[in-house]
Amino acid sequence: MKRRISTYRSNLKLARATWGCLPKVAIIRLKELSERHCLSFAHGDLQLLDGAWYVTHTGLLQIAARRRCLGIRTAIQEKFSYPADNRWVFKAIIHKSKSSKGFVGYGDADPSNVSPLVRGAEMRVAETRAVNRALRKAYGIGLCSVEELGWEPKTDCKQQWPPERPSLPSGSPLPPDPPPSARCQSG
Repeated sequence: MKRRISTYRSNLKLARATWGCLPKVAIIRLKELSERHCLSFAHGDLQLLDGAWYVTHTGLLQIAARRRCLGIRTAIQEKFSYPADNRWVFKAIIHKSKSSKGFVGYGDADPSNVSPLVRGAEMRVAETRAVNRALRKAYGIGLCSVEELGWEPKTDCKQQWPPERPSLPSGSPLPPDPPPSARCQSG
């Protein structure tokens, strides 16, 4: 238990150093993820996007390894895949033990739902998404993985997190920032 509390404290410290003030709900969720699943922000197990936590493929694999996952099997679903269009569907089965019937997850990817950074790698993205969904089912992870998110172009280039401070009329002096103790909820 001490390790999990220590993980939470280091996660909170690093998250605040990275993003500054966090909403209270994000702090509560971070504590739960740190203590229940021993996920580490520093090791890349978690990411904060638009104020919400997401587990990463690395984090899911760490959970599976700690809980001694017996095996991960994947198979392409040829009936639903269209290689000419770079549309792929995979099925993943996670076996937690020899007696386990397995936890099934499906993942799909095509050029419309992957980032431009990974275009051409849709098959690997589909397989990763299938594995992530099956791992989340097998180990009771109630949050989406980053890799399962579809890609949606933003029409507004402004960053969503952290929220911007309201602008003041031109020529107005900026008010001072409140002290950190007034900005952040304690964890």
